[in-house]
Amino acid sequence: MIPRYIVNFDTRFLTQKQTDYLIIGTGIAGLYAALKASEFAEVTLLTKKKMGDTNTERAQGGIAAAIDSADSPALHRADTLEAGAGLCDVEAVEVLVNEGPDRVRELIEMGANFDRLDGELTFAREAAHSRRRILHAGDFTGEEIQNTLARRILSENKVHFLEDHMVIDLLTDRNKCYGALVWDNLTRKTIVYFAKIIVLASGGAGQVFRNTTNPEVATGDGPALAFRAGAGVMDMEFVQFHPTALSLPGAPRFLISEAVRGEGAILRNIHGEQFMSRYHPSGELAARDVVARSIFQEMAVTGSTHVFLDLSPITGKKVKKRFPTIARTCSQYGIDIAKEMIPVAPAAHYMMGGIHTNLNGETSVAGLYSCGESACQGVHGANRLASNSLLDGLVFGFRIVENSKPKFKEWQGPHGLHFNNNELQPPSLHDISRIREVTQNLMWENVGIIREEKGLQKAFGCLIELEDIFKNESRGIEEMETYNILTVATLITYAAINRGESRGGHCRVNYRLRDDVNWKKHMVIYRDSGGGIDAYMREVT
Repeated sequence: MIPRYIVNFDTRFLTQKQTDYLIIGTGIAGLYAALKASEFAEVTLLTKKKMGDTNTERAQGGIAAAIDSADSPALHRADTLEAGAGLCDVEAVEVLVNEGPDRVRELIEMGANFDRLDGELTFAREAAHSRRRILHAGDFTGEEIQNTLARRILSENKVHFLEDHMVIDLLTDRNKCYGALVWDNLTRKTIVYFAKIIVLASGGAGQVFRNTTNPEVATGDGPALAFRAGAGVMDMEFVQFHPTALSLPGAPRFLISEAVRGEGAILRNIHGEQFMSRYHPSGELAARDVVARSIFQEMAVTGSTHVFLDLSPITGKKVKKRFPTIARTCSQYGIDIAKEMIPVAPAAHYMMGGIHTNLNGETSVAGLYSCGESACQGVHGANRLASNSLLDGLVFGFRIVENSKPKFKEWQGPHGLHFNNNELQPPSLHDISRIREVTQNLMWENVGIIREEKGLQKAFGCLIELEDIFKNESRGIEEMETYNILTVATLITYAAINRGESRGGHCRVNYRLRDDVNWKKHMVIYRDSGGGIDAYMREVT
């Protein structure tokens, strides 16, 4: 039973603030939407920690867009659909590949400094792309984009920007969202923000799993908030595990970009043997789900905890110039990437699923929008094409603002409505850190790269038992995050149990084949009136 709210409150006795747009999250989607909305409206932008604590900031590879003369949106479309394993909505992909180039050009006009050769943009190739179309800034592309957008927001000074503010829950009445209950971690107080338009751009959910490339803030807040508020979530079973994260005792699961393999790096097992050709004809350039499973299986065959990424095909000077962040990080752990192989293993990386929206970012709750990794409009299908995620945030962040612009002028406020909840017991003495750790271990071991019925059922049963904490109020960011992690873990596991096939990022041992006859459709999950989970199937369009 997932509760409607995770704290007791009464808005009549809380500090209240108003804004036109309340945007939650400071990755590429939230920053870009905030910039666009600030051109005509009052915008409040919240992040639960600091502006740079995002998946965007960690994105190494780049941003995909058909800008090069040798490329086209049609080719980008074909590659996206192929990677998505039959579950991409074609119209969503059309929007992405056709509107994407203009959004990227605007980034460049803002000052994003992508790599060039003799004044011309250079393009990298990554797995499952038929062309070199990845714009990059070394191997810190996300950081470059994050800084570009942040500089513009701070210099224009038109966005009311607040760090250390975490959204606790959304405030709704009769399926309309009026604002959010927000925890100010600086004052340790709860405040209310009423807004005409609420945008969830709160990023990913990698922290649901024990091993992840995501930062600590990626706790699935957006889907959990939306689900509790009555919005549907879609394709939650499709989790992308990045094939190559640094695998060293005591080291974080630092991402080793797919672009490394795009430049010629080779995967080898612990015996030094190249193995990818045994699993897929595209070898190292197969789609991410294929490479992740192949590595996982090779580790099982060789009884190892990792494989190696051999960068020797990339010359020493080039490798350090092209991948300075990877070179610097590996050096901290005693690895010279020009001379030594990097130990790598898969880690949870990206949610293809998320809050169900239409092509304008609208959820099933009026006034509530979502974009970026927290959203799911069907563009990524069952397996995201490499470097489409940053483009996704730009394109659909822009469409949210364009769609909502005429609507927010007609918005009618809460008109004396107040919101309250008093159904929760006082905060418990549960060991929240332990509950988070147990959840992450359950998900990694049973709902990870390869899934089987017994493990899924075990995980679901254990998660339901852990949900006993939902009877009590949460207190502080760690507990709120853990409530969200547990909610999203339950949704992922529920969806994984109920999809009886293998497709893209969802691999079932007892349903090895893709089944287009019965399962070429999306699963939309929502919270029923009693707090339980229900679902319906939506056809792929």
